[in-house]
Amino acid sequence: MTLDAVRLGEVEQLVLLAVLKLDGEAYAVPIRALIDRDAGVKLSRGSIYITLDRLQRKGLVESWFSDPTGEPGGKARRLFRIRPAGVAALKAARRAVERLSAGTALGKR
Repeated sequence: MTLDAVRLGEVEQLVLLAVLKLDGEAYAVPIRALIDRDAGVKLSRGSIYITLDRLQRKGLVESWFSDPTGEPGGKARRLFRIRPAGVAALKAARRAVERLSAGTALGKR
């Protein structure tokens, strides 16, 4: 998929930004908490997982499994990090919004 063909929805942008901010420590629970805290948007864990899978299929994030947590019966977490294509897609989305809002009340500072 070329970068020109990548279009990000609002939830995809929020999830990508959270993954970027969490810098290698991103999994569904802290992604969801960060989006709620910083953006004021409440998302279900299911919508986070679905979005992460879609972003991975688009080549914008990559995932791996951590070692199991230390508590008895601890599970491995599926961690995510943003790929260069994900950063580029976020920048392209921001530029598109800035260009479109230029000359409007939103574009005035």
